[in-house]
Amino acid sequence: MEARDPIADLRRIAFLLERANEASYRVKAFRSAAATLAGLSGDEVAQRADARTLTELTGVGEVTARCVTESLAGEEPVYLRRLLATEGVSLPDAAAALRAALRGDCHVHSDWSDGGSPIEEMALAAVELGHEYMVLTDHSPRLTVARGLTAARLRRQLDHVAAVNAALPAGFRILTGIEVDILADGRLDQSDELLARLDVVVGSVHSGLNDDRAKMTRRMVAAVANPHLDILGHPTGRMVSSRPAGVTGAGPRHRARTRPPSDFDAEAVFAACAEHDKAVEINSRPERQDPPKRMIRLALEAGCRFAIDTDAHAPGQLDWQVYGCERAALCGVTGEDVVNTWPADRLRDWAAGHSR
Repeated sequence: MEARDPIADLRRIAFLLERANEASYRVKAFRSAAATLAGLSGDEVAQRADARTLTELTGVGEVTARCVTESLAGEEPVYLRRLLATEGVSLPDAAAALRAALRGDCHVHSDWSDGGSPIEEMALAAVELGHEYMVLTDHSPRLTVARGLTAARLRRQLDHVAAVNAALPAGFRILTGIEVDILADGRLDQSDELLARLDVVVGSVHSGLNDDRAKMTRRMVAAVANPHLDILGHPTGRMVSSRPAGVTGAGPRHRARTRPPSDFDAEAVFAACAEHDKAVEINSRPERQDPPKRMIRLALEAGCRFAIDTDAHAPGQLDWQVYGCERAALCGVTGEDVVNTWPADRLRDWAAGHSR
């Protein structure tokens, strides 16, 4: 294929980011890379791309180097293609269409752990929102500050959910689940026997968020490879703001001050998610906005599936999915990429397939 102009592609990406009112540092990354390459001969740029030494140049990072390599190969850079996919599209309309396609929520808490309302109340609120299901994902034992469920309490909860389901309106059901802690060595904080009984397992890092990059990457990749994990919850653990004023039932860990994201090799983690067919959560909580948009795009480029969840700790928070849909639509995510656009039976079969 005939090579494209990598400098023109970098400048086009910067223009589209500016028009979308994206963060200035992201725009600067592409403009700086374009300026650096403009001072080199085309042969040197091509040689560096072949030798994978573009990142040795000032102003050229891994993402921009990948774009240049794709351009020189005659391919439209994936980053540019994703931006162009949303060009001319009404983002409010795209977000609304994505929200309308969602059939349920895969990350919901109750007062069995750190939520503010009973399971029944959360379920009835989900019914009123038009959901077909919700996955109940209270915390696992190690998160004592959130009253994580011991194995005995989780077994009692499974019996309770069965009884509640029998009394709920036809066409809606609670799917059993857990938000299981990803431990320091990548193991999951619950017995394999119990995890195997659950419909959907969300795995999240809640401790050691300042672990070094290599350790955190190993930890997350190991968890993703575990056949019992289905969805990687709020991948970076960041908090972009304090808990919104007036929000109740958010749980102790959601009252945290702002917190930087954990450092890990996102490409390696998302490659593992794609390899094992695990979903990356787009967490809709306003104070989380996790993962950041650049990581959503990276996961999309890696071929990952997504789950757009609320991480709700109170009934009204179940309507927060629209926030996740807005961020997902901005990154070019469509309903085809999202597991909770599926009917409950398909979602359960997909999750069960990981264990098989």
